[in-house]
Amino acid sequence: MSDEASRKTSLHAWHAAHGGRMVEFGGWSMPVQYSTIVEEHRAVRERVGLFDIGHMGRLFFAGPGALDWLEGVTTNRVANLAAGQIQYSLIPNERGGLVDDILVYRLDEIPEFLVVCNASNREKVVGHVLIHQVSDPADFEDRTLETGMIAVQGPKALATLAPLLGEAIGSMKYYRSMKLTAPFDVIVSRTGYTGEDGFELAVASDIAEEVWEAVLKSGRSHGIVPCGLGARDTLRFEAAMPLYGHELGEEINPYSAGLGWVVKLDKGDFVGREALSHFRKSPGRLRVGLALEGKRIAREGCPVFHDDREVGKVTSGTFSPTLGRSLAMAYVDPEFQAVGSGLQVDVRGHREAAQVVELPFYRRPG
Repeated sequence: MSDEASRKTSLHAWHAAHGGRMVEFGGWSMPVQYSTIVEEHRAVRERVGLFDIGHMGRLFFAGPGALDWLEGVTTNRVANLAAGQIQYSLIPNERGGLVDDILVYRLDEIPEFLVVCNASNREKVVGHVLIHQVSDPADFEDRTLETGMIAVQGPKALATLAPLLGEAIGSMKYYRSMKLTAPFDVIVSRTGYTGEDGFELAVASDIAEEVWEAVLKSGRSHGIVPCGLGARDTLRFEAAMPLYGHELGEEINPYSAGLGWVVKLDKGDFVGREALSHFRKSPGRLRVGLALEGKRIAREGCPVFHDDREVGKVTSGTFSPTLGRSLAMAYVDPEFQAVGSGLQVDVRGHREAAQVVELPFYRRPG
């Protein structure tokens, strides 16, 4: 899909007018950076950054059948959610691979749920859940195009948002959400994809730019900067958060990815349960972290070797701005998953020594 054909978020005009370098991503025209990726990355680690995440899918489920519907297409136990709680979950296919990884919000006791999915997978997710709809009454609405979504991330995120949304958000725990009506209608959640404290705001498209400007104004004294997809990727990478299309996919099972903790095989029947039961016992290659000795960057697809035997593939890699070294995530044969295992990564025909290290690479202080 060309840039001309890409969908535009409600903040697209703002990005274009303020120096955002636009690229096509997941069918959307999105800013990859404003200044440099490293500057934006460090702003989030040290202060606060602002991201347009309006490209993410926002799917609403409501009514008496909504709970059973979601239980039947996701791996986590949706019934455990109280109003205002959020859970990380997965949508498996019949083979135990992954249609997508998602967040499930229980918004209230009606019940009403919000599912946030990846931009590139939205149409696939919608098709999948509709095929597996239960017979009990439930309303479904894809509100992606009529809403916007903004992420405020970093140690100064709360100080930035509290003057706008009220001090009550300070008592909000991680993976919790609330609906507010003043100073504007918003679903605010304490969630993010950076490894830092932060919040995500879902608002109507027609006020998204107004909200974006208000957050920038409120965060000015804290050194807030707008950030693009480039920094979002390096930040999530350091925190070892899997990215669909790299660490996750239709042929990758949750146990291989280290996400078995969100698969509740005892919750009752759901799509892919039988296949996942098998993968729990025999997941295949496992996701690990690698620290390379040199400064070369191991990109997706680089083969991983033990002596002359290929034992894995890199899924993501970069030179970490926070840790100052070349790091990678890879899937390797189970016998090499132990921290300290010595391996080599073929980077453009050159073997780079590497060692398996603990994930995540980075944890925020405190």
